[in-house]
Amino acid sequence: MFRGLYDWTLDRAGRPAARWWLAGISFAESSFFPIPPDVMLLPMVLADRARAWQIAAICTVASVAGAMAGYLIGALLFQWLGQPLLDFYGYQDAFAHARGVFDTWGLWAVLIGGLTPIPFKVVTIAAGVFGFDPVLFIVSALIARGFRFFVEAALLWRFGRPIRRFVERRLNVLVTAGLALLIAGFVVLRGL
Repeated sequence: MFRGLYDWTLDRAGRPAARWWLAGISFAESSFFPIPPDVMLLPMVLADRARAWQIAAICTVASVAGAMAGYLIGALLFQWLGQPLLDFYGYQDAFAHARGVFDTWGLWAVLIGGLTPIPFKVVTIAAGVFGFDPVLFIVSALIARGFRFFVEAALLWRFGRPIRRFVERRLNVLVTAGLALLIAGFVVLRGL
């Protein structure tokens, strides 16, 4: 199953529509969708290393735009949209502890949330609910997401062929490890 998805993504990575899909997933993941954009970013850069920086930029800009949407969900639409999203993903307990995290860590909460497998949508919605400074929020989201996606792109740009061979030989193990990290992010979030 993963091989087919990987091959499909690589096949479409050079097409203009792939960039729109990447932007859409990047936007959605920062505000309401559970799948990180890395699942498209990585194969797209592997398929077209010459466009690595463009792909990372699309991912970053769309992710920060999605983070702003998540912030607005928290600030303006929490009862109507934010709370149901948190309930749907089972983030109630983690969100209850988020106030203390934001009060104590503030900027670091956004930076760490943007760099790690912790679901970024929880951070963005919480930032809006708790009235985190919007300018500082946007700047820190841009730094965290940009760093994450540009480092991934840089590594793939520099070591593309060996990494591609490594990925293709161990695709199932890597997908399983990625899913484990995603689940670990959910567990850590619940434990906060």
